[in-house]
Amino acid sequence: MIKIDWQSRTPIYQQIVHRIIELILMGELKENDQLPSVRSMARELGINPNTIQKAYQELEGRGIIYSASGRGNFVLAPEAAGEQKRKECFAVLRKAVGDAKLSGITPKEIDSLVQEVFGRQSDNRGENHD
Repeated sequence: MIKIDWQSRTPIYQQIVHRIIELILMGELKENDQLPSVRSMARELGINPNTIQKAYQELEGRGIIYSASGRGNFVLAPEAAGEQKRKECFAVLRKAVGDAKLSGITPKEIDSLVQEVFGRQSDNRGENHD
């Protein structure tokens, strides 16, 4: 379910948060699905339970999961995960566009790249054109 990249500079709890959001967006975790307990996930990943608890608290604070006392943690709203991912994407895009502007890339070139990426993505939904 979740794999930790030990070489990444991204803190482990944030890797867990991102992966749970991805699992929700891919439909592998649905509304009201129960997440693994803090202890069981900590054992499975070989990390401190406090790290899992921090990730779950972060997800709860963002409105993506909820905690039921004595029962565990559950997916609250898949839409919240989608909105969170959109915010993250916009932040990355804003930085990338700013860097592109500094390097002399024109808006027309950026638009062309966006059309290329979205066009390729549309092609991949149907037949494979490679």
